Amino acid sequence: MKSWRVLAGFLISAGFIAYALRGQDFSAIRDALTKADYRYLLPAVALYLIGVWVRALRWKLLLRPVLRASTTDLAPVVAVGFMANNVLPLRTGELVRSYALSRRYGVRKTAALATIAVERLFDGLTLLGFILASATVVSLTSAVQHIALVAFILFAGVLIGFFLLTLGGDLRDRLLQIVVGPLPTPVADRVERMAESFFSGLGVLRRKSDLASVAATSVVAWLFEASMYWTLARAFGGGLADAIGVPQTLLTTGVANLATLIPSSPGYVGPFESGVILVLNGALGEPREIALSYAILVHAALFFPVTIWGAIEWWRQQFSLQQIRELNGDAAQPAAPPVAAERVPSGVAGSKAPRPR
Repeated sequence: MKSWRVLAGFLISAGFIAYALRGQDFSAIRDALTKADYRYLLPAVALYLIGVWVRALRWKLLLRPVLRASTTDLAPVVAVGFMANNVLPLRTGELVRSYALSRRYGVRKTAALATIAVERLFDGLTLLGFILASATVVSLTSAVQHIALVAFILFAGVLIGFFLLTLGGDLRDRLLQIVVGPLPTPVADRVERMAESFFSGLGVLRRKSDLASVAATSVVAWLFEASMYWTLARAFGGGLADAIGVPQTLLTTGVANLATLIPSSPGYVGPFESGVILVLNGALGEPREIALSYAILVHAALFFPVTIWGAIEWWRQQFSLQQIRELNGDAAQPAAPPVAAERVPSGVAGSKAPRPR
């Protein structure tokens, strides 16, 4: 089943690549990339890596209900997750990040995955905010409007679901019993442990001060990444630099990254480039060759530095592909004794109702 999902991801990427390459003048793309001023690349990458550091700070806030760790400790783990998403299929990077955290601090993988899910929720809401802010200046095409609408429905539903899960009480316990009731006792016990661990990872949603900080750091992290987009537009000079101001940069950042929600090959090759083209060519009227050249450079700046950083951390932690393959089978179990984990506050994970045997 998983092999079919991998194949489907590559086929989807192939479809988006075909769209991005349709009608392109490859000599114009080569000329644009050859003439680009690559002196802008270093500050652009620096801005992006600062954004990664801010994401580690945000994850520290999300992990507070289950773990006390410093931003310095978490940044390499974040890099490992980003690297894995760039080189492995099916967004395996989220599992890899939870595994790395579990192995280092003893946090249950399902609790770590819950915090990553909340992180992705805030990412989506921030990107939607970027699109809405840019819409006050830039006219959105129907394709961009559809992307924003689908993303809004998706993230609004997830937000409501997460808040309902944090309420706890009898309703959540009854729903859990409906799920585990028909299962054999060993399997049901395992599912219950996984669910309670996941609920503990959502604990930040009950802490208003931390929630505000998470929202703020999400905006700051994405602004640093958007600054990278703006800086690299300067590398092409001419019409592109003039066309991409602050609102246009926010729109490009929002659409390109929301497009990567579509299942695809490792590194989101295809959907990302198509998202950039939808904005630069569709909404701003820039030539498709310039739009694709810019997308290639931005994607390379997003891909290679954090992938190299993550690979170095992967090697330092002595991970293996075999361990990654086993992640789906042991997500509920801690990989090491707790080192710095805190006790989960009472009421976060919810009470466990008796389950019929």
